[in-house]
Amino acid sequence: MHTILIVDDKLSAQRLLADYLTEKGYRAVLAGNGRDALYVARHEKPDLVLLDIMMPQMDGYDFMRHFRKESRVPVIMLTAKLEEADKVVGLELGADDYITKPFGMAELVARIRAVMRRAYDDAPVQDVLAVGGVVLDRARREVRVSSQRIDLSPSEFELLAVLMSAPGQQPAHRPQPIGVRAVGRPNVRTGAGVLSVSAAGTAERQLV
Repeated sequence: MHTILIVDDKLSAQRLLADYLTEKGYRAVLAGNGRDALYVARHEKPDLVLLDIMMPQMDGYDFMRHFRKESRVPVIMLTAKLEEADKVVGLELGADDYITKPFGMAELVARIRAVMRRAYDDAPVQDVLAVGGVVLDRARREVRVSSQRIDLSPSEFELLAVLMSAPGQQPAHRPQPIGVRAVGRPNVRTGAGVLSVSAAGTAERQLV
């Protein structure tokens, strides 16, 4: 089941969209402004974001500026603005599509399906790397060990991606160990890198 993050400051719009998308087989998560949406996106890992533009605290444009620094998850902007310049700004900030209010629900679902096909069906295989029980998803900026999500810093994520892209090969310059905190799991080897986890509770993992 795909998860869609709905970002709109109007509760009535949130509920209408959530109810309809749930009927269509999607899982909906909600946020009332861009700041809350960043928090929800980091924890819920949506497959697509429906983003309103005009919101308090952090509007849709500011959300995009922050979100695109950490995720390539597709975004459809919901805008009441008719000026071409406003749409261009959203697309240049990294939005994948836009739909102008008011819109029909059937059109919205069609656009969601089209955007997700482009984002995921045609995505290169390298966007998802799997080695020895470790799965790294570049689009979602997510790492899982035995199906459990592991939190990594951006630099740790990129280093692990490099190691998993060429398992068994030693990098030209061996990186220094990077300590990470995580729930205990068995040791999982990823070629040149090792996720070393003790068996008990919270333990230190290292890329060595």
